[in-house]
Amino acid sequence: MKYKITKKSAFLSALIFATAHFSLSAVAQDLYQLTVHKTSSCGCCKKWVSHIEEAGIETKIINHEHLTSVKAQYSIEPRYQSCHTAVDQHGVVFEGHIPAKFIRQFQANPLPNVVGLSVPAMPLGSPGMEFNDRFQPYEILLLMNDGSSKVYKKVSTYEEQFN
Repeated sequence: MKYKITKKSAFLSALIFATAHFSLSAVAQDLYQLTVHKTSSCGCCKKWVSHIEEAGIETKIINHEHLTSVKAQYSIEPRYQSCHTAVDQHGVVFEGHIPAKFIRQFQANPLPNVVGLSVPAMPLGSPGMEFNDRFQPYEILLLMNDGSSKVYKKVSTYEEQFN
């Protein structure tokens, strides 16, 4: 069976392809953009940003002299705070040295009533906090809308952050 390709069918095919391509690009872009609030002098924040960017997540950096107002704006209580706060375009918060792997997992399957994720403090061996071969196991917390938290993931080994 032969099909005749007309200008109209060629145009419609191109239009469908372009629409699908731009829609998928928008979705991919939508999932992997973060605005990172940090201080200009923090070396571990710079390393974490490099880790995120190497994983294909686009970043916009905003340096602050102090981060207190940023933490308050996103309702990040002191017990959940770290040295930087990243926020996606939907207002989801990623506080601290969260591996890109878990940011992507969370963004692919967001949960209701959640402000975002947090790795409180600065665990040794987490992305951006590498020092020799030392590693401190840590938990990634779900920050709930009501101010509570729940464990999202436990990271027991250095390798778990990347595989």
